[in-house]
Amino acid sequence: MLILIAEDDELILKTIEHKLLKEGYEVVVTRNGKDAIDTIKEREIDLIITDIMMPFASGTEILSAIRSFGKKIPVIMLSSLGQEEVVLEAFDLGASDFMVKPFSPNELILRIKRLTAK
Repeated sequence: MLILIAEDDELILKTIEHKLLKEGYEVVVTRNGKDAIDTIKEREIDLIITDIMMPFASGTEILSAIRSFGKKIPVIMLSSLGQEEVVLEAFDLGASDFMVKPFSPNELILRIKRLTAK
């Protein structure tokens, strides 16, 4: 399973990447929204973890791009903004789940397993 992490905070990015690799997932990382969108176009991604506030393209723009590509990829949105309108917009655009920073890496793994259970 290939998971894309789109996160511009290096500490959070490395923490998530380390935890996913330790759990046996394949990981590709991007540090801005434009690179995330390019990666989604080029590769078969199984799940996306993205921050809402990203350079060059936001997490909601990433969700819009997924929809425009006609892909059905589970997306976990991350944000330090706990604002209701941001959460509602993310779900309206197709987000599968939403986590407010800071969060437990163990909880993230449980949510990934729930979204990818076949």
